[in-house]
Amino acid sequence: MTEFGWEFFALGIPAIIFGGISKGGFGSGAAFVAGAILALVVPPGVALGIVLPLFMLVDAATLKPYWGKWHWPSAKGIMQGAVPGCIIAAWLYTVVDADVFRLLIGVICLVFVAFQVGRGRRWINVPHLAFSRPLAWIAGLVGGFTSFVSHAGGPPTAVFLLSQGLSKTAYQATTVIAFWAINWMKAVPYVFLGIFSYQTLLGSLMLAPFALLGAWIGVKAHHLVPERAFFALTYVLLVATGIRLIWVAVA
Repeated sequence: MTEFGWEFFALGIPAIIFGGISKGGFGSGAAFVAGAILALVVPPGVALGIVLPLFMLVDAATLKPYWGKWHWPSAKGIMQGAVPGCIIAAWLYTVVDADVFRLLIGVICLVFVAFQVGRGRRWINVPHLAFSRPLAWIAGLVGGFTSFVSHAGGPPTAVFLLSQGLSKTAYQATTVIAFWAINWMKAVPYVFLGIFSYQTLLGSLMLAPFALLGAWIGVKAHHLVPERAFFALTYVLLVATGIRLIWVAVA
């Protein structure tokens, strides 16, 4: 049984607020930092079970502010591709050890930061492309898989959405509706895989107010705070978390 000590709250509260801000105002790209940080103090499966209901709560809270502002073809394609992505991830979850997920989450953290820094310094260029349904499906497949195993579906879908040249608000709204659907897709297999438990529900309930606080701040900050300022702190958190998770997994 997982004990929720002071470390859980010391790391979990700011992590969930940060995740809520990312989902509520900055395209969900770095929201998975919440689960990654929780995986430092509880088993990865427990972290998954705690974070999913909180992210679903944030989804519900942020649907209204962005309603109808999304790019529907992109959102629809991502959701369709996410179905097989979630199925593959559910199968993988039944056959691998928890340390494999720690390693995977840690690597995703570092790769995401490397990609974002490279894009910011123009070492990596994401060209604007016309909408492509097959590319949307691929983005959804990869996003559904990474979302299932680490709540990290934001980065792969962000690459696709950035290539569409969407406005800041259309990009944000598209991630909101797409991950609202993807998170519901994940909920049913999470039940059958035993990821949800009394302990994860308790953890979710204790952190729920902070998820809503993060969502509210994110919606307000969407038009006020430069993405660069928000992500600068996010990168530091993700690098530290990623290195720690990889160290624990390998050790």
